[in-house]
Amino acid sequence: MTGAMLNLQWEAMSLYPAGYFTRQIPVRASVTYPQGWRAATALRGTTAGDTVTYEPVSYDVLVDSPVFAGCHFRAEDLGQGFTLNIVADDARFLDAKPAQIDAHKRLVDQALKLFGSRPFDHYDFLLSLSDEMGGIGLEHHRSSENGVPPWYFTEWASGPGRRSLLPHELTHSWNGKYRRPADLWTPDYKTPMRDSLLWVYEGQTQFWGYVLSARSGLYSKQETLDTLAMIAATLDTRKGRTWRPLQDTTNDPIISARRPKPWVSWQRSEDYYNEGMLVWLEADSIIREKSGGKKGLDDFARTFFAARDGDYGQRPYDFDEVVATLNSIQPHDWAAFLKARLDQTSDRAPLAGFGASGYKLVYTDEATPSFKDVEKRNRVTDLSYSGGLVVGSGDEISTVLWDSAAFNAGLTVGMKLLAVNGVAYSTDELTAAIKAAKGGSAPIKLLVKAKKRIFEVDLHWHEGLRYPRFEKTAKADGPLDKLLQPRL
Repeated sequence: MTGAMLNLQWEAMSLYPAGYFTRQIPVRASVTYPQGWRAATALRGTTAGDTVTYEPVSYDVLVDSPVFAGCHFRAEDLGQGFTLNIVADDARFLDAKPAQIDAHKRLVDQALKLFGSRPFDHYDFLLSLSDEMGGIGLEHHRSSENGVPPWYFTEWASGPGRRSLLPHELTHSWNGKYRRPADLWTPDYKTPMRDSLLWVYEGQTQFWGYVLSARSGLYSKQETLDTLAMIAATLDTRKGRTWRPLQDTTNDPIISARRPKPWVSWQRSEDYYNEGMLVWLEADSIIREKSGGKKGLDDFARTFFAARDGDYGQRPYDFDEVVATLNSIQPHDWAAFLKARLDQTSDRAPLAGFGASGYKLVYTDEATPSFKDVEKRNRVTDLSYSGGLVVGSGDEISTVLWDSAAFNAGLTVGMKLLAVNGVAYSTDELTAAIKAAKGGSAPIKLLVKAKKRIFEVDLHWHEGLRYPRFEKTAKADGPLDKLLQPRL
């Protein structure tokens, strides 16, 4: 909660009786909000003064229906039973233009065309524009919590920012809430869950999140390609894939609970999100190639996530059902395909879906606008592919890639950069030094501080500045081009 808004999580404000399935415990909740505030939730209720009394629901539905409320509030009807509920740090951030609202209406339209059914009676986007309350991206069956920077609308033209967040969380209503992995379904909140199928739950949601971003116009096609290039490059240079298979990263939320990792390129993290997406991208290209372009992963989504309109129950699934559904769309040895990418280690990321689409991952000395947008948003200088380090706030190294030039020079997370080739450190000095060292043999001399020690480090990097992007190698549109096109 801040002075202007709150995020109410029912599970943090309530107790429930043990010994019952949570879906069998009826609850009627009421909230008294600060005077003049407006609230949004998937729940419906009646208002008396500043108190809202919500409809009786089961306890699991209550917990799945958080509230965003605030004094700076705007609600937009997106049509077809969808509402965009916005709370902001200041009223000026609510200035969403009609074209921006229209992009969110297209998101709704494209999602319904994709899945062909709706496992909910209505849907509420809860969107906070704040740098005070904290960011969030959390799925629910009839709503989603989406926390973005306050300038989400007012600096729309500066880059896509976090505009893929709402498509991602909306997809979860079908993938994760309605259809959910069997080992993630529990009767109450004390029973442990297992995460073995997160490469579907999150990996395919990540896939559809970016596809729907492009189809709706929240991202341009080029912004989508540039973002995918960054993801592909990150995973392709992640040395940890040589010892840790993708399937094992589904244990990461339990092992590390999303705490920071000093050597994420070696340890790996929750790679089932983005690498899972690459696996599904490759699956789409296989379906399109084998069916002569008649089918794609859209057909899988429409079949696997088929729902009774308005019914927000739950249907668990397992690995065998995923494989069987893929085979019903297009016969292939899908079990072997998935097991190879899930259970085996490799020195390269699964980029075959891009190759089948006529795209090649390359590196150039000029960053794409999307790459620059991420640097600006994260307040870093990302030289991951230009020596193997990322410099964050206070000129401190925030990331070092395993077995990179920076790693082999002895640089590590937390070191502060003081000087480059005898000149006081700045981003411009470092990038200029990297450019000048290209093709040479002399090291880049860095003066660094590690706690109380100050010493010089020789960075042997002679390949200049390198930033990832896709190069189109085919003239005709491939599977990826067709995948990103809006559905009519």
